[in-house]
Amino acid sequence: MRCARAALLAVAVAGCATHRPEVAHRPVAARPATARAAPSTPDGRVKIGQPYMVLGHWYTPSDDRSYDVTGIASWYGPGFHALSTASGERYDQDAISAAHKTLPLPCYVEVSNLDNGRTLVVRVNDRGPFVDGRIIDLSRRSAQLLGVDRPGTAHVRVRRVFPDQSVIASLAPPPAPPPPPVTAEPPPVPVVLPAATPGTVFIQVAAVSDQGRAEWLIGYLQQYAPTIIARSPSGLWRVRLGPFATRDAATPILAQVQAAGYTDARTIVAVPGA
Repeated sequence: MRCARAALLAVAVAGCATHRPEVAHRPVAARPATARAAPSTPDGRVKIGQPYMVLGHWYTPSDDRSYDVTGIASWYGPGFHALSTASGERYDQDAISAAHKTLPLPCYVEVSNLDNGRTLVVRVNDRGPFVDGRIIDLSRRSAQLLGVDRPGTAHVRVRRVFPDQSVIASLAPPPAPPPPPVTAEPPPVPVVLPAATPGTVFIQVAAVSDQGRAEWLIGYLQQYAPTIIARSPSGLWRVRLGPFATRDAATPILAQVQAAGYTDARTIVAVPGA
């Protein structure tokens, strides 16, 4: 699979690698009426989604077929590996994929690194980055191929493209692994939650380093139960559901969250502490 993905990499040396000015959106001419239909998932669905708010900013997804924007790219990796993406797939840091705030899920964009001339077609299947001035968040593998992984960010041009079926097939995510065998749930893990009543039960879904992604995750999870984020001493943002009066009350919600793809979610119990 990686060989097939690597064959997609098209490296083009640009005539000039100087930085271009960063802009939020740059109007471009509309594409011809003969452009291909919007790409879709294997079951024929494309997710555009409703407007949503993260860190006080509203974002409105749309099927912008002429998207062509210059700005800053970043990348995200191990802290999100195997977590669910906004499209419902599991994030694979070794796939050639990316996150975007408003484009359909999935869709395809050509990312050109204006600092070194490299160009790559990637599959957009997640939301982000929720940092001002950044226009795309690359998977770790995409960042490596574009030379963005070491500096962390790069000046890029992101252009919506409509590749043929062979490219789409090679960028498609692998089949979902079979569900793990049903085993007895381990006892709840005691943790210290400031200002929490001893014995109160929470469901911890994830711990991420990006506050924006934690905020987005809360917006998705609030359909199951009240949600909170709490920053740990290490700086990670813990995303939790609750509180629940008892472990039994949390159990059906935990099952729903795990079925939605957050298989590492678990119950935790507040204990006295500062």
